[in-house]
Amino acid sequence: MIQKPSPAVAVVGRHNSGKTTLVERVIAELTARGHDIGSVKHHGHKGFDIDYPGKDSYRHRAAGASETVIVSPDKMARVKTLEHDLECSQIVASMPNHDLVVVEGYRKSGLPTIEIMRQANAADARVAEVFAQAAEQGLPLGFDFVQQARAEQRGEAAALGACDVREDGATAPAVPGAGLSAGGETDAAAAQQAPDPHPDLVEKLPTQRTVALVTDIPRAQQAAETYGLPCFDPDDIDAISDFLEAGYVRPRLSVVIQAGGESRRMGRSKATVPFGGRPLMAHMVERMLPVADELVITTNEPENLGFLAEEFPEADIRLVRDALPTRGALPGFLTGLSAASCPIVAMVACDMVNASSALSVAEAQKLIETGADAVVPVNMHGFEPFHGVYRRKECLAAVQSALDSGETKVQHFIRRVRMAPFTRDEVLEVEPRGGCFLNANTPDELATLERSLLA
Repeated sequence: MIQKPSPAVAVVGRHNSGKTTLVERVIAELTARGHDIGSVKHHGHKGFDIDYPGKDSYRHRAAGASETVIVSPDKMARVKTLEHDLECSQIVASMPNHDLVVVEGYRKSGLPTIEIMRQANAADARVAEVFAQAAEQGLPLGFDFVQQARAEQRGEAAALGACDVREDGATAPAVPGAGLSAGGETDAAAAQQAPDPHPDLVEKLPTQRTVALVTDIPRAQQAAETYGLPCFDPDDIDAISDFLEAGYVRPRLSVVIQAGGESRRMGRSKATVPFGGRPLMAHMVERMLPVADELVITTNEPENLGFLAEEFPEADIRLVRDALPTRGALPGFLTGLSAASCPIVAMVACDMVNASSALSVAEAQKLIETGADAVVPVNMHGFEPFHGVYRRKECLAAVQSALDSGETKVQHFIRRVRMAPFTRDEVLEVEPRGGCFLNANTPDELATLERSLLA
């Protein structure tokens, strides 16, 4: 089975910020909505209470096992000795096939981060105040707030000048300590020697990775508005879940295999031509089914593809007749996008025998990350639209508009949407052997591909 990489988001805060409670409630809500949610809990300290004396796993480890997997009929855990702290990306990569992985803690995860600050937590309140002051002064997210706090503690505010110049050329009152992170060596050395007045501030403020704030502190709410960050009350689990669902949960993916009809050069339908002892379409379904939340085959001869229901009874494959009497790439796109029900659609030609499920997943992930309407791979000949992914609503409107204008080529509709290319290097990173876009247009080409693929 193809392993679909799981999107992930981190929830961070300070000690007793309520991270666990928030994560627990969000997981429960997203799970109730039908999503498969994984989770990661990061401890800043060494050791935790799972592998303790008296348990079989402890005895295995005490005997010298560096890694022990504990399995029962309904759950599994893994305990492994680490020589160094794992990168969060490595952990998430080891947890495929989830709709979302929610990471609690791991401030340096590199993931999109939701920051939590609660009024009842003194550390949160201190951070919120510094965060609010930075917003009022027009400082960017990720500014060195710690140096600022140290300067304030030493009473150096007056010595740092009356004004700072912002990027837009305007002046603003100087921020105490703002010059320390970019100032002379003497100031920097003094800052390092000074005692930290707010130890909770160290590396524990919103950064450029922060995508939302969860807080009941009015000053922090105002700062979030200044920075243009979505802000939620800690008890508004529905709104937080809506935010995650819209922007981070893996969306359902429709895979559309375009079969068309009879091929003059093949002398029959490409979908039913033999390939490896089976109809070619059976081979294509087998390649793409692992990542399809919905599998649609567009064809003008559904009566000849009934064998698929018997061969793949669990797949619930939908056979859809071509929407237009005219054949061609753009009419085919209209049929596929119209028939799909998921928000993102992977389009694949039925004669692209090396089509890659992993590539479609990677393209869909880039679609989400970039906000593009289409992600289309690039090969040596240009764009390859019949192995791209598309936002159904936006691209369907663009296809219809292109057809109404008398256009027939896919390139004409791609120009009407926000398209992000999937580069050759990105393709080779997913599929090092390449060859994903080779088409079988003649019996000889099909035979050559059959030999190379089945060798």
